[in-house]
Amino acid sequence: MNNSKTDKLILLFNKVLLSVIVMIVVFPLLYVLLASFLEPNALISKGFKINTSDWTFEGYKRILTDGTIVKGFMNSILYSTGFTIVTVLVCILAGYTLSTEGLVGRKIIMVFFLITMFFNGGLIPTYLVVRDLGMLNTIWSIIVPNAINVWFIILARTYFKSIPKELKEAARIDGASEFKIFLKIVFPLSKPIIFVLALYAFIGQWNAYFDAMIYLEDRDLYPLQLVLRSILIQNEVQPGMISDQLARAELQKISEMIKYSSIVIASLPLIVMYPFFQKYFEKGVMVGSLK
Repeated sequence: MNNSKTDKLILLFNKVLLSVIVMIVVFPLLYVLLASFLEPNALISKGFKINTSDWTFEGYKRILTDGTIVKGFMNSILYSTGFTIVTVLVCILAGYTLSTEGLVGRKIIMVFFLITMFFNGGLIPTYLVVRDLGMLNTIWSIIVPNAINVWFIILARTYFKSIPKELKEAARIDGASEFKIFLKIVFPLSKPIIFVLALYAFIGQWNAYFDAMIYLEDRDLYPLQLVLRSILIQNEVQPGMISDQLARAELQKISEMIKYSSIVIASLPLIVMYPFFQKYFEKGVMVGSLK
């Protein structure tokens, strides 16, 4: 296929534009990654240069020897995994139920769900409910309040509608119950949407810190993002990471290196997960959007 001059100009413009966007996104990430390995003095004096002679693992050593970040990392894994399991399970079951044509009042139920996407009780009533249920300062205060996501339910419902009805009808003729139809037929065909929702849920919870800041009082229960927030925003580097004998200028340099290293460690799980979820992610999102 021969492109006209106009088409070639448009394609060239798109390539240049996309290259610029990629550089804008990639350069800060690359800078943070290399800055976490560079010796602070070299970073200040020489700037952004790839020189292995100036590399050091001091920032990572100080982080890994400090119990606060390690404990925060483990807490985040626990919260994100638990939240993902509960959210995906609830939203998949709700989406399948609402996709069933024989369900009486499903349109009214969807209207009630949609209303909650735009209006909610607010922070104070939610806090009072969490408190009265006895979930304050527990893992359940992180998992339960946001476990039901209406957007996830809509995605799951749309995906389930794309599954041929003939499969379910054949199973009903053979005497299968609705639960058995879901477990034996629908669920095995739903890997794309399950992985999409799991990825969305895990990333959302992994990056969240506000609920933990509101509901958790024990610092041993803090997730990594809340610990990282104190390092990056409030500039509270833990005493165990930096010796009290360090000079003020040296302390500031080490603090910057610890900040960069903390960002890299906080991003690792998402970077590792995405390649495995990518093929399901693309398929699941396209099916939901086309329907």
